[in-house]
Amino acid sequence: MQALFVHGMGRSPISAIPLLWRLKRQSISPSWFFYSVTFQNFPSITRRLQKKIVGIARKGEYVLIGHSLGGVLIREALASLPAGTKLPERVFLLGSPIHASRIATALRHNLLYRLATQDCGQLLASEERMNNVPPSPIPTTSIVGTRTLFGLSRLFGDEINDSIVSHSEVTADWITEELLVPAIHSAMPWSPQVSQLVIERLAPSRH
Repeated sequence: MQALFVHGMGRSPISAIPLLWRLKRQSISPSWFFYSVTFQNFPSITRRLQKKIVGIARKGEYVLIGHSLGGVLIREALASLPAGTKLPERVFLLGSPIHASRIATALRHNLLYRLATQDCGQLLASEERMNNVPPSPIPTTSIVGTRTLFGLSRLFGDEINDSIVSHSEVTADWITEELLVPAIHSAMPWSPQVSQLVIERLAPSRH
């Protein structure tokens, strides 16, 4: 079994070192996909990700793990894979928005935000564009963080959130399974509990 990790906006594969290490210890072959939202737009990143997925699919069974924007990229890439490409066994979304992010929406006109995040930052702030990202076509587990950093709770009121996205922003009726974990958004790939939830769901098909 292979596992491809796609990091979130402003992050890198380094953010998933603990998760990838734990997967490898369970005889799951991990790999990662790197991109930069500052220098690449959403369509170009998606095309590169599709090529990466095609290469992994040729080697056998695999799953995809997307943190935050990484999950959005995965959904877009899966929707237009070349005909005949083997689909993943499962998709794992770690705090990945399905709907427009209220934080991105609030910052969409901020100059620093626009310069740093470019097209992908505007995507996350657009309900129309986010609604056009297709749902996952295969069984999908959404792992939702529930821990808020001090001072950020006012942004979300009483709603469950992980300091960056709220529960309502990461949920949809096509999601197969939803799991809550006590983690903040940025730390989800580091969380031992998140790793364990992924590993448990791979155990029946592990080679």
